[in-house]
Amino acid sequence: MNLSRTVSRAVTAAAMAAALGMGTVHAAAATALTDRTGSAAGAVNRTGEDGGWRGDGLSLSPADNARVDAFLDRARKAERSISPQVRAAARLSHAELIGFDHRLKSPDSLKRKVATSMKEHPGEGVNEALAGIRDSVRYTLQWPDNRYTAGVAVASTVLSAWGNDSNRWSNTWTRPKGYKAINSAWRAPRSQHLFEAQFHTPAGKHAQEVTHELYEEQRLPTTTPERARELQARQDAIFAAVPVPPGADRLTAPLSLPPVPVGR
Repeated sequence: MNLSRTVSRAVTAAAMAAALGMGTVHAAAATALTDRTGSAAGAVNRTGEDGGWRGDGLSLSPADNARVDAFLDRARKAERSISPQVRAAARLSHAELIGFDHRLKSPDSLKRKVATSMKEHPGEGVNEALAGIRDSVRYTLQWPDNRYTAGVAVASTVLSAWGNDSNRWSNTWTRPKGYKAINSAWRAPRSQHLFEAQFHTPAGKHAQEVTHELYEEQRLPTTTPERARELQARQDAIFAAVPVPPGADRLTAPLSLPPVPVGR
């Protein structure tokens, strides 16, 4: 049974219409917060005098670095229309919105990710690497175990009903080992920009935070295969203690729905 599809579109549309009163306020707040976090996120940016970027044994040419900067600018603009919808989805599904101030990926983090992708895939250009980036704008929604499955169903259906196309749905509650959550990616209708929404329980989110440094070390190009296996085993042991909420392993992406018409 697809639990996310049990949410009636009529009910969703009515709830969204009732929530639109908060949308204008949230849009203004999101814009103001973007202005603050945008500059703060760029505080660690390893751009050299030649216009290129270097860090952690990786590099981008001046031309590639400029393309990533342009992509980051598009992400900041797209976020202004995405955030009000995500905040409304969180409110309607009774989710806690975790780390909202960090919804924009920092320039240094994004450049490291792009450079890593290009190094791991010889012949891949910067445009191809950027096309695979889904988390330049990202959000985390969290529910207690007993409300998780219903909450994810409501939140994902609301996002779909607003015209966001499901681009990726990774439900790792079904895995016997490793990370436990749902990572979803969506293409926003107005900007066509991809954004990520992670759906967590408190225990799963805590495990993610505890294992973050292990995961980051595992991804470094300088990490040996032996060390990578050791790091993965330590992460697996931590995630093994995370309970699986009832029905979470059966959650799938919502049906594509025609966008709900919004009055001016």
